[in-house]
Formats: sequence, structure tokens, C-alpha cells
Amino acid sequence: MTVQQRVSEYRRRMRARGYRPVQIWVPDVRTVAFAAEAARESALLAAADRAGDDQAFVDAISVRLDTEE
Repeated sequence: MTVQQRVSEYRRRMRARGYRPVQIWVPDVRTVAFAAEAARESALLAAADRAGDDQAFVDAISVRLDTEE
């Protein structure tokens, strides 16, 4: 039995059990572009820790809409 025949038979059995094939595309973590984007996002997260004063100011001047007065 060839590889193609085995795969075909396996897929036939799985379909008979009520399954269907699904193809999923994910980022290739081995690329230079992925590494660059990961570094960029990491730098943004690190900078977010330093933005706490800004958020505290926004929270201080914001009006809560979910509280009763």
C-alpha cells in the first residue's frame, strides 16, 4: 500500500467517524520577520510598565458609569 493510499484510507475512516480535516496556518517563528515583530511587541510591553502615571491620570479624571450616585 502506498503512502497516498494509506492517507486516503485514514481520511475515509475519520470521515466515517464524523470528523473532517481542518488546515491551520500559523506564523513561522523561525523567520527574521517574526523575530523582529516579537522584539517590537516586547519593547511596547516593557514601555507600558512606564506608562502607569499616564493611566493613573486618565483614571483620576474619568467618570465611572457603572456606579450609582
